[in-house]
Amino acid sequence: MIDLGMAASPAADADLIKDVTEATFMADVIEMSNTVPVIVDFWAPWCGPCKTLGPMLEDAVRAVNGAVKMVKVNADECQALTGQLQIQSLPTVYAFFEGKPVDGFQGAVPQSEINEFVARVVKAGGGETPADTLNDAVEVAEDMLTEGQADDAAQTFSAILGEDPNHAGAYGGLVRSHIALGDLDQAEAVLNGAPAEISSSSELESASAQLGLARQAADAGPVGELTAAVEADENNYQARFDLALALHANDDAEGAVTQLLELFRRDRDWNEGAAKTQLFTVFDALKANDPIVLNGRRKLSTLIFA
Repeated sequence: MIDLGMAASPAADADLIKDVTEATFMADVIEMSNTVPVIVDFWAPWCGPCKTLGPMLEDAVRAVNGAVKMVKVNADECQALTGQLQIQSLPTVYAFFEGKPVDGFQGAVPQSEINEFVARVVKAGGGETPADTLNDAVEVAEDMLTEGQADDAAQTFSAILGEDPNHAGAYGGLVRSHIALGDLDQAEAVLNGAPAEISSSSELESASAQLGLARQAADAGPVGELTAAVEADENNYQARFDLALALHANDDAEGAVTQLLELFRRDRDWNEGAAKTQLFTVFDALKANDPIVLNGRRKLSTLIFA
């Protein structure tokens, strides 16, 4: 198992977020930014939007666990500084790294934009956000799954979801882990329990397609017998379709696509277009840039428009 690096508590506010004056600006912003990016919030007591933006910005800074620091500058009390930095409206937010401004914005903005701003600042300083850490953990879990360590992968995906319940990659990975473990009912339960916000994500759609194929595989016949049936009668469409299912069940996605394309070429309307529907299911279960998908889609398009 791996350590997601998320258990440590955020840095104390006294160190993470502080008020500065013109006298301390050089030390708390310019010099400090040589070590870690520093976000500067220029505000004033009479500024209504400042009262909304400030707490939102503080929350976003706390969320990245010390990857950036934040200082608050009362523009009324630091007029020489705001004049030097040409602050013309409030609120104004700047980010400094290595003594120079690297990003900024003016006015009140939604929390989502604030989060994106803070993430950019973290990256500008060469750091990682918690989301980056979780994405790295997903890659580790995916490697476990590829190497046949489905149980470890499932535990890792579950740990990631404990940190971010809406992480589509981890949800899809957990479904696929249960498929690999042969527990299709649990895979379906996880899939059905996914939050509505990510239910239509590509990761969950792919996992759903894989689950459907796994259930089909349970009823797939022997490859040898079905191959013989197709060779005996090339127009035995049911046998060809079943052969495609059996090939996919035996980890031969390319062979399955070949049989389905041939079935579509011979009779695209057979069984209400079953060949085309099954092709899309196979494509959805694979990565979009998989050569089997790219070649299969190209060949299908050629057949459709021939």
